[in-house]
Order: sequence, then C-alpha cells, then structure tokens
Amino acid sequence: MKTTNYATGLASLCLTLLAGCASAPPSPAPALIVTGCPAVVPCHLPATSPLKNGDLLTDEDRAEAAWADCAAQVDIVYKHQQTNP
Repeated sequence: MKTTNYATGLASLCLTLLAGCASAPPSPAPALIVTGCPAVVPCHLPATSPLKNGDLLTDEDRAEAAWADCAAQVDIVYKHQQTNP
C-alpha cells in the first residue's frame, strides 16, 4: 500500500501537536491591582411628612441611618486616600 504525501504530512502534524501535551506546573494566579477610589454613591436623606409624634421619631431614626451610611462612605474614601497617597 502506497501512502500519499498529504497523509504523511497529516500524521506528522498530529504527532507534533501531541508532543505539546506534556504536563506542566499551573501558572500563578494574576495579581489584583486596585486603582482609584472606592465607588461612592450620592447621599440621600429620605423625604418626611410626619403626622404624629411616633412618625416624627421614625423619621428621625431614618434620617440618622441615612447620615450614618453617608458618613461610612466618607470614611471609606478617607481611609483609602490615607493608605494610597
């Protein structure tokens, strides 16, 4: 049986590709690089329309919580700026 030239070339190509299947150590994980400030969203105070004293207390609690969230964002940006001059 006579082998054609393209069959020989194809067989050698397959053998060449199989030679690249040797085991190798896993590549190291890429290092994460953080640039810029953390994401900050605008601070919003909830709208209020108290009708009773109980509503006024609830609105005060909501406003204090909103201010605390805003202050926490400012603290995060401040800490980031202090550690990454």
